[in-house]
Amino acid sequence: MELLTQAWLGTPVWFWMAFIGIVIALTAFDLGVLHKEDREMGIAESLKLSAFYISIAMLFGLWVWAEKGADLGMKYYTGFFIEKALSIDNVFVISLIFSYFAIPRMYQYRALLWGIVAVILLRGVMIAVGAAVVQEWYWVLYIFAAFLIATGIKMLFAGDEPMDVAKNPAVRFISRHMRVTPELHGERFLVKVPDARTGKLVTAATPLLLALVVINLADLVFAVDSVPAIFAITTDTFIVYTSNIMAILGLRALYFALAAMVHRFHYLKYALALVLVFIGTKIFVADFLLGGDKFPPVLSLGVTLGLIAAGIFYSLWKTRGDTAAPPAGA
Repeated sequence: MELLTQAWLGTPVWFWMAFIGIVIALTAFDLGVLHKEDREMGIAESLKLSAFYISIAMLFGLWVWAEKGADLGMKYYTGFFIEKALSIDNVFVISLIFSYFAIPRMYQYRALLWGIVAVILLRGVMIAVGAAVVQEWYWVLYIFAAFLIATGIKMLFAGDEPMDVAKNPAVRFISRHMRVTPELHGERFLVKVPDARTGKLVTAATPLLLALVVINLADLVFAVDSVPAIFAITTDTFIVYTSNIMAILGLRALYFALAAMVHRFHYLKYALALVLVFIGTKIFVADFLLGGDKFPPVLSLGVTLGLIAAGIFYSLWKTRGDTAAPPAGA
């Protein structure tokens, strides 16, 4: 009992264990009960499951608020909403990847699930390293802030050039150094196939594995924006990690609804760009204009929610009446 009450990275061990337990339980329930067999997920089911994940994240935020105070509670929600909004960009890239590899909808969900598991581990490593660096050298936060401002400005003026999956270094590397089957083999990532020269069975990757690898690499690119954004909100490792992971957990459920209407969120990227600029700017405002006083968390949460909501509603209004077929393979 004494061990459970000891602090690890500023938060009691039992709190960490409770969060990890929630993540494991949700993942096991998702894979072992909801999707024990591969099948297509409709938009209605996707929205219902997404609402369930968002509700869990909101309730967890209330627990954080009650246990760690209103200040960290609001920072948790701010980080969660930023990551959730940024995930819409992930959806567009993921849909392109599935389209390129012609992955049917019935296999996409399982690939996304294992991708999420990998993301949870990779984000954990990135956040742990980031927390250690910031704790040792606070000035690194100014680099994060400047990076966010530069990224936001770039997003405001960048074009809409789609990702070229064929030129992805991981796809090229695996294709050159490993056998890849030209067709899918159900939900399998690796299969045994006869060697063309010897006739012996050898291991080969399937297009589903390539899609999974590229999706995870794409997430690492997105993490370069999202992780510094949350560190710019708070340096509390527990809040950074939990808000990040809670937003990602529901991404696989939300994907199937958003993939069919991602074209309707074209203008959201401008709102996200402004959010990144705002989050980066408030670090300099707090330290140099407010004399080191904290930037009001309620104002930070309000501005973040306001910009994201404005981007979503403006996008939906501007693209009303637009229709677009889901990407190939979807």
